Amino acid sequence: MESGPALFAGVTLALFGAGLVVWTSVRLRSHQPVAEGVPAVAGAAVALLFGVISLLAGGWVLSSG
Repeated sequence: MESGPALFAGVTLALFGAGLVVWTSVRLRSHQPVAEGVPAVAGAAVALLFGVISLLAGGWVLSSG
């Protein structure tokens, strides 16, 4: 009964993380800002950090669920 919610949470986290990493990469390659009102390096670093953390968390939930 717990495998359904774990599967949903793992896939959601993994898709969000992958999307965030891809979106940040595209923004950086086209020299567009990642976030408004913050330095470009800080915005990119935080976005990539949270993307990778989400990917790892999604993989962990999928492997343990």
